[in-house]
Amino acid sequence: MPKIIRIGTRDSQLAMWQAKTVQSQLEHLGYKTVLVPVKSTGDLVLDKPLYELGITGIFTKTLDIAMLNEEIDIAVHSLKDVPTVLPKGIVQAAVLKRGNVNDTLVFKKNEEFLSTRDAIIATGSLRRRAQWLNRYPTHTVVGLRGNVNSRLQKLEDNTDWNAAIFAAAGIGRLNIRPENAINLHWMIPAPAQGAIMVTALETDSDIRAICAEINHEETEICTSVERKFLNLLEGGCTAPIGALAFIKNSEVNFKGVLLSKDGTKKVEISKIVPLGKHGDLAEFCANYVIDKGGKTLIDQLQRSDKSTNIYSTKKLTDNQLLLFHNEVVAESNDAIKISLNRLSKSIIRNEIEHVIITSKNAVEALLTNFSALELQFKNIYCVGRRTKRMIENRIGKVTHTEANAKKLAQYLVENLEKKEVTYFCSDLRLDDLPNILSEHNIVVNEIEAYQTKFDADKVEGSIDGVMFYSPSTIESFLKQNKANGIAFCIGETTAKAAKQHFKEVRVAKVPTVESVIELVNEHYV
Repeated sequence: MPKIIRIGTRDSQLAMWQAKTVQSQLEHLGYKTVLVPVKSTGDLVLDKPLYELGITGIFTKTLDIAMLNEEIDIAVHSLKDVPTVLPKGIVQAAVLKRGNVNDTLVFKKNEEFLSTRDAIIATGSLRRRAQWLNRYPTHTVVGLRGNVNSRLQKLEDNTDWNAAIFAAAGIGRLNIRPENAINLHWMIPAPAQGAIMVTALETDSDIRAICAEINHEETEICTSVERKFLNLLEGGCTAPIGALAFIKNSEVNFKGVLLSKDGTKKVEISKIVPLGKHGDLAEFCANYVIDKGGKTLIDQLQRSDKSTNIYSTKKLTDNQLLLFHNEVVAESNDAIKISLNRLSKSIIRNEIEHVIITSKNAVEALLTNFSALELQFKNIYCVGRRTKRMIENRIGKVTHTEANAKKLAQYLVENLEKKEVTYFCSDLRLDDLPNILSEHNIVVNEIEAYQTKFDADKVEGSIDGVMFYSPSTIESFLKQNKANGIAFCIGETTAKAAKQHFKEVRVAKVPTVESVIELVNEHYV
């Protein structure tokens, strides 16, 4: 047994408070101790949110190294900062009785901003950010790093900030809780928030026996459930995961939550089990969250930690995003916005013999203006299998379909008896179809059914490729960005437009979004 127990700790004011609390309890039992302060990366890098630093155990790694080098005998941590899997050779030796588990909102003047549309809230925690935006989606959340005192000062100095979120335990332990503060009982805290943990070397049985004397069993049970839940969801400081367990009337009560980073999606669970039968509580709750959509959220969170390498000019669904290869990190947004036009009843007063529809947008425009019964079309010619399916489900039978407009025009030239067609199109339609038909003396009555508006994002940084679904998406994208990388195209018409700007163009086997995703995946195999 060592003559003096060397207690390793970070040197922040709060960390020193925690270490001194452990020191006091050990010395009360008759053991001699000394504090050994060290600085961690988390204390040194203050200009980025924790979730952007990408380091597991950012506040604990330095102490772990010091312990493995036998420079300290025990280390004191805020348990919520400790990775759920400890380094080989280091074990949890004790957990002290837990303090206040809540998150606390510190505000400047009053709480009226909570009922307003616009407010600015500061926090460096991804979990707090996500839960706040889930509850107040119109508010703005800004980053806030530093020790407790410096964060309080930053709140005071930033005149446009309304409030900031802190751990109640932190400001309480330092006795600096402002009067303008309320606990956020609705916000589920970080797993093990408010608890102090002591680690030791697995081989040091004497030190572990000493630490066991200050262990608080109830806190150990509750924080173990919370941390196992976190571990099973594969989370850390880069995932918005909250968990809280407490014991009441010989029962373990548990609440857990997983959110998307922007707070728009949330999966949560509450469960109560008898004390002593809580062994599989964390696993049950984690599996429930995963089954209720958590797997999709976790996959998206893991991808979001990597740099974007593919951009889609069409907003992709969650299921479509899951189809990508593991090496693909895709961002997506609609590069074009559709505005349906108001159409005159005179257009459909008489039965139209030959109608051309080249997109689902034209179908939507027709059905927005008229009922299916009003659309008396003798022959409908369309482009694309999905457009055909939509027409036959909502309007009527399709006479003939082709993969692209050029092929449809060639078919009509060869097979149309009456030399007149009605073409429901966009204001930005391609020239191929009407030009080919006109060259062969087929009259084309064009009706502008909808308008296509350019609304592409400016893509930051370099990317490997862009997914395009129409010539319009290419035109829109290029108004904001340069033609770099590979153009992954949904069909030949889109590819033809892409070849005017991109050096490398690839075309999907069939004209579907999923086929374009498959095309992208082939590039990374």
